[in-house]
Amino acid sequence: MDYTPELEKALNELKRITGITLEARADTPEEAEQALSQIRCLCAAYKEKYNREDFLKSLMTDGIPAYDVNERAARLHIAPEEKRILFLLEAKTADDTFMEILRNLFPSRSRTYIVPVGGGSVAVLRPVKSGENTQSVKHTARTIIDTLNMEALAHVQLSYSAVMDSLADLAAAYRETSLALKVGKLFYSEQTVFPYNELGIGRLIYQLPVSLCESFLKEIFGDDIPESFDDETTAAVNKFFQNNLNIAETSRQLHMHRNTLIYRLEQIQKRTGLDLRLFEDAMTFKIATMVINYLHTERNR
Repeated sequence: MDYTPELEKALNELKRITGITLEARADTPEEAEQALSQIRCLCAAYKEKYNREDFLKSLMTDGIPAYDVNERAARLHIAPEEKRILFLLEAKTADDTFMEILRNLFPSRSRTYIVPVGGGSVAVLRPVKSGENTQSVKHTARTIIDTLNMEALAHVQLSYSAVMDSLADLAAAYRETSLALKVGKLFYSEQTVFPYNELGIGRLIYQLPVSLCESFLKEIFGDDIPESFDDETTAAVNKFFQNNLNIAETSRQLHMHRNTLIYRLEQIQKRTGLDLRLFEDAMTFKIATMVINYLHTERNR
């Protein structure tokens, strides 16, 4: 067997993935076979240690010094200076079906990188398209969610970052999207998409000291701080807030008699001293329940 073409092919592959040019000469078939085996082992080892997924995952978690980013990106044929957006997805499990659907959404020619982060989390690093705006980014996020929900039967929640100018911004974007996902799941659990810049008061509460939150609740409720409300009451209150404290519209959407809704609101008033039909009391109640949820999460943690 003529090993020369095979050796040349293996050496070219080594150069492609590492940038290193080597020469190999063999005088016997045994030497040629041994050289070929060693070159292939080098290629496999390099791919294992320096593949794109590992590189991007390390970059997101601050595992790569800034001065080394461009050089390693060049070796892996990743353009370091390209505008990109990071989408961070979280599901119960990111199995093979889940990953395959994502890859079909973002084929290799799109220059999009899909990186499993662990624990059901997957990062999608996608270049910004020409003419893309805030609404089109949100539409992409919704498309990802809807496709995975329908085809993988997975309940997925997603956050996304601001536009990055280069790979050097990836670690900050990952911190940004991780925070958005945590805040979104805690305070806006009925939603599935959490843009980095639409976290509202949830971002503020999440970063408050526990002692300050406890003082706030004591000021509002005294020593009788409510633990939680039943699901029906919570759903009714949330819908009431969504409809700008409009009792008639809330009753219609919930298929609930107007008097039943009023009764629920009066029960909350008896329990908390807050009349949710008044804007100021409704705002206080909304913030207070968000703070209570935050404290529950912190204590469980």
